[in-house]
This record gives sequence, structure tokens and C-alpha cells, in this order.
Amino acid sequence: MPSVCFYFQVHQPYRIKNYGFFDIGLDHQLFDEAKNRQILDKVSHKCYLPTNELMYKLIKKHNGAFRISYSISGVALEQFRDYRPDVMDSFKKLVDTGCVELIEETYYHSLSFLYSKSEFDRQVQQHKDMVQTHFGVTPRVFRNTELIYNNEIAYHIAALGYKGMIAEGVDRVLGNRSPNFLYHPFYKNHFPLLLKNYKLSDDIAFRFSNKGWEEHPLSTEKFARWVHSIAGHGEVINLFMDYETFGEHQWEDSGIFKFMEHLPEKILQHGDFNFKTPSEVIDSYPIRAEYDAHELTSWADMERDLSAWRANSMQHEALRRIYDLEQTVNDLNDASILDDWRKLQTSDHFYYMSTKFWSDGDVHKYFSPYDSPYKAYINYMNACSDLEYRIEKTQQQMPNVSALSFAINSNSEV
Repeated sequence: MPSVCFYFQVHQPYRIKNYGFFDIGLDHQLFDEAKNRQILDKVSHKCYLPTNELMYKLIKKHNGAFRISYSISGVALEQFRDYRPDVMDSFKKLVDTGCVELIEETYYHSLSFLYSKSEFDRQVQQHKDMVQTHFGVTPRVFRNTELIYNNEIAYHIAALGYKGMIAEGVDRVLGNRSPNFLYHPFYKNHFPLLLKNYKLSDDIAFRFSNKGWEEHPLSTEKFARWVHSIAGHGEVINLFMDYETFGEHQWEDSGIFKFMEHLPEKILQHGDFNFKTPSEVIDSYPIRAEYDAHELTSWADMERDLSAWRANSMQHEALRRIYDLEQTVNDLNDASILDDWRKLQTSDHFYYMSTKFWSDGDVHKYFSPYDSPYKAYINYMNACSDLEYRIEKTQQQMPNVSALSFAINSNSEV
């Protein structure tokens, strides 16, 4: 009996405000509160509230047979708590149905595993605490930021005690095999991996409103036929996508809400199909084969690698600079500095610096609030310089602690 597993990523970064060189040392408010609130209000109105209400109605309509899962970043949860408690309540209402699973990730939606495993572990624990506080549940399945994955990450997550992990089904790793089964990492035979079926997922997330697509318009009947065609050739169809697909990336007038409203009914018309959460998939199906990912993969762009975040010298320098501060920040034990340092780790900041201009260039421009990757880099490095200035000033006020050796100088000015 094949299962459909819906997983939605919910994330909103703290965007850095227009931060100039002459603001360094004078203005310590790095993030644009007005803009972050404005964007959250817009996305709440277009996506979160109407889509949550639709999902709740679908769960009730199908008497719990429709089941879904979410990973909500810690920084998104913070903004719901502070700016839109009605959105937080709507997610709580969904979780309380018992038909929704919450997935673990890093609190700050960061690339921390690649630079500091100890910082990664702290952010994972912080996210777990946040989910427990607001929803009263403990996540059991893990997804890394942007589905960044390789064997080493899987080993680490398994050692943390999670029952399984979500990853991209990358063709060059799968070879000729299907993503529609449970897999395991190299040498970890009992740690299940749920691999995204990117073709079917992207038909909804990216191609749905594309009038140049040969399958446009995409009806529920057509999509359900594609899903049903997997019967006998797979056990789980993992449909993973950004939640903002509904109403934000695919606007309401595209028909995306009507599509989703009727999709569960069409899929369930085939008596052999059902919906399961990631944990239920793991409990229901055996692991069929090995997924041996030596290189780092993600769900981003055509390459499904890490080139969206660390392909050019600006990205590498920005990442080096922020993670070089780890020991110093931890030694200070200053909550405000620690929080800003971690917010500056959010992967979106480095995504805005991408200089990819081929097939995925337009996607990067769509998500970036900057006119150019260079402006994103300049703004980010100025914010880092102010954080370093604050660190130095705080150190100077501490007894028996020397000043920060890399205080603002000509090498760090941008």
C-alpha cells in the first residue's frame, strides 16, 4: 500500500537592514524589524493562515486519513510568537489534531554542521526546546537546513538519537533507482532516510503556474494519476516543498488552493494509497537499499549541491568571518551578542550573495532583497564589523580578558 508523505518547510529569516559603513560602532540594531514584520504579515495573509485553515479542513474532512508534516525554523517561530501569534495558534491547532508531525532542524536555519558540530548541536537542542515549549511535542525525525546531506551528517544525526532523516533524492547518488523507497546511509543499515521525489514535488512547487510547461494546467486528476502510476514501483512518495508554495510562490489566482483542496480525495480514491507522516513511514516500511552520499547535496537549484551558498569568494569570506567568532562569542556569555551572531548564520544571508546566473539565476533574484550579490555581501560584512566592535567593547569591560585581536581595521572594513 503506497503512502504519500507531505513535508513542508516553514522559514522566515531575520533580514539585515540597510547597514552602511558609517553605522559601524554607532547602530547596534542589525536587523530590519519593520521589514521583517511587514514580510511576515504579507506571507501570513497570503499563505500561512489560509493554508493552515485548508489543511485543518482536509484533516477533518478525511477523518484523519490526510496527514502532513512541517519543519518550522526557530527564527520563524520567534517571529510568529512576537509578531503574529495568530499564526502560531493556527499551527498549534494543526498539531493538536494528532495528524501533523513536527520535524527537527537547526534553530537558525544555518550551515553550522559544515563549520562547527558543537554549534550545530546547540542549535538543534535550542530548536527542540522551542518546539516542546510551544507545541508540547518532541521531534523524532530530522531535516538539515536546505536538506543539506551526506553520509557524515547522517551518522551524526543517528548518534543524536533521531529515528530517521529527510534528504533530497539526488539522481547522481541514486543512479537508476527510485526515490520511492526507504534507504539507509553507507554503513548505517538501521537508520532510515526519506528521499524527496523532486520531480513530483517540483511539479507543484515550481511548475504549477508556468504556462510554458507542457503539462500546464496541472489538475488534481492528472497529478493523482502520476502518483497512482507508482503503485507496484514504490512504497512512499515523498512530496517535500516550501510551505510558501501556497499563496506566495504560487499565487491564489493560479488555482493552487483549489488544487490542494481536492488532491487528498483524488489520491485516496485509489484504495491502495494513504497518507503518512515521516515517522509513520519509518514505522511502516522496511529499508530497501543503501544511499551512499559522499559529497554534500541539497535540494537547491539544478545542481542540488551547495553552490547556492558557498560557490564564490564573497560567500566563503563571509562564512569564514562569522564562524571564526565562535569561541570568542561563547566566552563572552552575552545573550544579545550570541543571538545576533547566530542570526547572522542563517543560510539566507549567503544565498543572497550567490552569483549564479544560469538556469537558477532568476530564482536567486526572486528571493533576494538586494539589487546585487555584491550589495548583499557589503551589507553583511558591515553588520559583522559592528558585531566585532561590540565584542571588543564587551571584552574591554571584562576583567583579565584581552581585547579582541581582530578589532575593526582596514582588513575588515567594507
